[in-house]
Parts: sequence; C-alpha cells; structure tokens
Amino acid sequence: MIAAILPPFFAEHASHSMPHNLATATWGYASAGAMLLSAVTGLILGATSDRLGRRKPLLFGLVLMGSLATASMALVPGGQWRALLVLFVLAFLPFASANVLYDSLLPSVAAPRELHRVSARGFAYGYVGGGLLLAVNLAWILAPRRFGLPGLDAATRLSFASVGLWWFGFSLPLFMDVPEPDSPRPRAPLPELVRSAIRELRGIVARRREHPELLRFVLAYWLYSDGIGTVIRMATIYGSEVGIERKDLIGALLLVQIVAAPASLAFGRLGQRIGPRLAVAIGLGGYVLITVVGYLISRPWHFWLLAAMVALVQGGTQSLSRSMFASMVPPSRLGGMFGFYSVSEKLAGVAGPLLFGLAAQLFGSGRFAVFTLLPFFLGGAALLLTVDLERGVRQAAEVSAS
Repeated sequence: MIAAILPPFFAEHASHSMPHNLATATWGYASAGAMLLSAVTGLILGATSDRLGRRKPLLFGLVLMGSLATASMALVPGGQWRALLVLFVLAFLPFASANVLYDSLLPSVAAPRELHRVSARGFAYGYVGGGLLLAVNLAWILAPRRFGLPGLDAATRLSFASVGLWWFGFSLPLFMDVPEPDSPRPRAPLPELVRSAIRELRGIVARRREHPELLRFVLAYWLYSDGIGTVIRMATIYGSEVGIERKDLIGALLLVQIVAAPASLAFGRLGQRIGPRLAVAIGLGGYVLITVVGYLISRPWHFWLLAAMVALVQGGTQSLSRSMFASMVPPSRLGGMFGFYSVSEKLAGVAGPLLFGLAAQLFGSGRFAVFTLLPFFLGGAALLLTVDLERGVRQAAEVSAS
C-alpha cells in the first residue's frame, strides 16, 4: 500500500492545491516525519518488551491500531490530503513499531544456523501474500465497473479497506501459534517498565564497546536502508510526476511482489554459499544501477524495467540484513537490541525522503532528486564490507555467557 497505491492517490488529491513537484516533496517530508516518530516509539517498545516479557500482546495492540487506521483512509473526503497524511502517520507508526516486536521473534523460531534461510523465507512469503492482495486491488482499479464499483476513486478506497482487513486477518496465526519467547527478567508494573526501558536504552549505548562489529553493521545498515526505504516510498509518486499512469505504477509494483518472492529465496541460498555480507553488497550494487535507470525513465516500460530490477535485490538485502543483525545479538537483549535496530532503520529513513523532497522542490522535479540515493548505497556497501560477521557472533556469545 505504501509503495503502490497510496502515493499516487495522495498525489492526485494534493495536485488540486499544489504543483506536482511540491506534492512529491510533501510526500517525502511526511514519510521522513513518520519515520522519525516511529524510531522513538520502536525503541521504547523494544526495550519495554524485554522487561515485560510479553511481546505478543503488545504486537496485537499495534496491529489492531494500525489496521483500523489503514482501513479508515477509505473514508477520507476527496481533496482532503492533510487528513490522508494524518491517517498515514497513525497507520505507519503502529506498523513500524510492530515490526520491531515481530523481528525480535525470529531467533525464537529459528535455530542459529537457520536464521538466514528462515528470514529470507519470511520475506518471500510476505511478497507472495502482499502480491495476491495487490493483484486483487489492481483488478479493482483497472476495471472498477466489472466489480460493481462506480470508478477509480471507489476502487482505491476499497483497496485501503482491504489492506486493513488483510493485515489484521493474516496476523492472527502468529498470535495463536507462535510461542512467546521465555524472558529471563521478572515482569514489573507499568511505571517501572517505562523507567527500565529508558535505562535499557542508555545501557545499549553504554555497552557499545561490547558490540563493535554489531554497531559497525548498524551504521552500514543505517546508510543503505535509507536508500532502500526511499526507493520504496518515493518510486510511485515520482513515477506519477514524470507521467506514468496509475495502472502501470501499480502493475509494476505487482511485478515486484511476484519476482521478489523467488528472488528472496535465491538470496537466502546465495547468503549460505558466499556469506550474507557479500550477498548484500551485491544487492547494493544493483541499487546503484537502479538509481541511474531511475533518472532516465520517461516511458511506462522504463518503470516496469526499474521495478523488475528492484524485485531482484530488495527482499534479499532486507532479509539477510535482518538475519545478520539477529546473529550478532545476545539472546537476553533481543527486544531492546531490535528496538535499537529499528531506530537505526527509522532514523536512516528520515534522511532519504527528506533529501529527495528537498531536491524535488529545489530543482522543480524529482528527476534530479534520484541522485541523492547514490551516497546511501555506495557508503553503506563500503562500510558493510568492513564488518567481521564471525567476530560479531563470537562477541554476542561472550556477552550472553557473562
């Protein structure tokens, strides 16, 4: 929804009161602001979940809030782009915070030697599930009257409602079947949870010397994740600006969902063969090429080509990054450290959309803004190649043993 349906819908409604390049810039600023807020909430929730010892009830509350806000976008009156942005933020914050708790469950359902493969499989299944719903949404948008809908606007609004229901419904198996990880810490009242969460966050910073490889990885991830997130959030609104029709924008994003599933599995196997660090670096090289192609697009098939290229590398780089981080985290600090991981991702996600929006506003077009992505991919890859993953795993074991 964030990548395919919502940005062009927002651009259409915002274009009634501002030029296209300012609509692109506004969406970039809103995305940056949402990422900044989610960094704070994710870090606090991650640390609190360690103390509380119960991740799943927190996760359930976040999914419920986020899915309701998502479905509510269907009710926003036409032209009310400010209300649309408010609901976007109210949906994105629970989504991003829920992912902190969801990711922290990974080591409890996968053996250490299976982390990379299971993480890649999770992303692959996610692309399949998201692709199925996106295919239905695309059918509604391309032929609304065939489904009894009065037009494109109604089809898009129905898509918002379907995303909220889909999100909540397919979260239920996790709540019913995935076991709650054992917590080595006693539970505490809410005020103590807040105070202990703050102490935990301070402790993560204070213990930075215990995890030098982990923190070097986080810095690298901070850079390249910002570039990846900017591609996801800005691609379709940039495509709208350069004249690509909505059916091509959403169709190309559906292609991403279809191709990214087997590509994620392939990246998982590649990570097992050559190591996840080198596999991710190869994926980042692909993103450098994607940036160059992004500057050149002017026709629908250009956008389809860009989407196919993204599909080949997106899921693999994200899934292997998650499993690399998990392998270097002491088991007793999963929630807090995944909150720290989330903050690195979300704070990184502030700079990319913000720079993209500023460049689009300054140059009067998003075309030149795509070059703001290159430093993120090149710098992140260079720093990632300096990380000693095996040493990071040993450091996590030593901290856990102590």
